[in-house]
Amino acid sequence: MSHQHVLDTLRRIYEGRESPLRFNNPFELLVATILSAQCTDERVNQITENLFKRYPDSKSLCRASIDDIAKEIRSCGLYRNKSRYLRDMACILVEKHNGVVPRERDSLESLPGVGRKTASVVLSNAFGMPAIAVDTHVFRTAHRLGLASGKTPERVEKELEQVIPEEDWAEAHHWLLFHGKELCTALNPQCGSCDFSDKCRWLKEREQSS
Repeated sequence: MSHQHVLDTLRRIYEGRESPLRFNNPFELLVATILSAQCTDERVNQITENLFKRYPDSKSLCRASIDDIAKEIRSCGLYRNKSRYLRDMACILVEKHNGVVPRERDSLESLPGVGRKTASVVLSNAFGMPAIAVDTHVFRTAHRLGLASGKTPERVEKELEQVIPEEDWAEAHHWLLFHGKELCTALNPQCGSCDFSDKCRWLKEREQSS
């Protein structure tokens, strides 16, 4: 399959789909994305509905104790570590950024609990800046569809940037994300319902090895 065919097909199927995380501002998206590591988007949305009522901004979250935050997010994976990340992140926002989420990648990645993927999600979805966030779903789907072959998320990100027009980076992240979540799953992929099944090299190799 050509890269253009893959991208055109993904666009046709998933264009217009937005972030599955619910948020109203950059702070809420940053918190939700930190929580989303090893936790489903559905669970994160359930958690943040109450969390943001109690802690609507960085100042209120900074004033909270780690134990109180933990009680709010305990149904989320790695909640103890995330409780500390969230409190420390909020305090840094207050102390160094006037309580506002920064628009610079370096500043975002210096925050506790924020790696390159999280920073890319915030930059693209909250600020409309061109960035491709490579999570496990994007990484897997990009490999299976032949868009990338890198062995690290950073390398896959670079490869995707080379084959996807910059103006489509943010949207393409969602195309690959939803395809990986809904059809091209890690276990039991729904190949019979996939528009790429007749040309998918990964599927053919899988069938030959079975």
